[in-house]
Amino acid sequence: MSETFDYYVENRDTFVKIEDTFAEAFPLWAGRVLITAENEKWALTAANVATGFATSIIMAPAEAGIEGFVKPEETPDNRVGVYIQIYNRTRFDLKNQMILRIGQTIMTCPTTAAYDGLPEAKRRLKIGRSIRLFGDGFQKKGMVNDRKVWKIPVMEGVFVVEDSFGAVQAIAGGNFLILAKNRESGLKAAEEAVEAIKNNVKEVILPFPGGVCRSGSKAGSLKYKLKASTNHPYCPVLKKIIPNSKVPEDVNCVYEIVINGLSLEAVKKAMAEGIKAAVKVPGVTRISAGNYGGKLGPYKIYLKDVLELQS
Repeated sequence: MSETFDYYVENRDTFVKIEDTFAEAFPLWAGRVLITAENEKWALTAANVATGFATSIIMAPAEAGIEGFVKPEETPDNRVGVYIQIYNRTRFDLKNQMILRIGQTIMTCPTTAAYDGLPEAKRRLKIGRSIRLFGDGFQKKGMVNDRKVWKIPVMEGVFVVEDSFGAVQAIAGGNFLILAKNRESGLKAAEEAVEAIKNNVKEVILPFPGGVCRSGSKAGSLKYKLKASTNHPYCPVLKKIIPNSKVPEDVNCVYEIVINGLSLEAVKKAMAEGIKAAVKVPGVTRISAGNYGGKLGPYKIYLKDVLELQS
């Protein structure tokens, strides 16, 4: 087992073991879309569909997730809004995914509009300018407040999409592992972690289903020619079979919380908030993090540092 340090959990009046390790994060290009709609139902519907099949860049065409709601007074058209974030390896791939997801899932959703969520970004992607062609020559240039937009005729009325969207280099792969005595306590802890992050941290997304990943991966494979395979040292069913298991005897469930963010500081804060919420759940015995010895990415986010910063 890795070296650990004790973290006191006040409401449980106990200590939880925190492995003295780090989460290994890496850079990806990110875009941020502000979806507005007639009401929260349709804004969230568009956001959910637009961020589908986007858990991990290992096999999915992008990484994406919902950041949170935006008040009407903070949106260009004074309607309720939802921020989503979309990540990819290159600006070219990011642009293609943003065009596809906005064109196929936001434009098709009742009452929605799509605006740039990174208006200060220097790098610009011609998203709306590409989607405008759907208007078949009937599209028109327009302005919404100080935003250059395209107004595309659709059967409901008009779909408004901003002309260009910002792209920034952001942080992907921030993470921590929740080790619990059983699935019930592990899942409860993961849910509490997700809720804490969503309520307390801005500019981050949790790309996996419901913010929780049960099938964490390692780089490469022991047996096959794969980019990634199951993180076998953290699989409880293998702890008595393999010599390098990292699962303690009293642990029978491990969940991973993966975090992407627009800044390293936001990812660190999200990790801290999530860990502090997870350890409050009885049955959680240890917290760790996924890394590959520094070979995956340049960002090493040490659990000890994160918790000290937020203590």
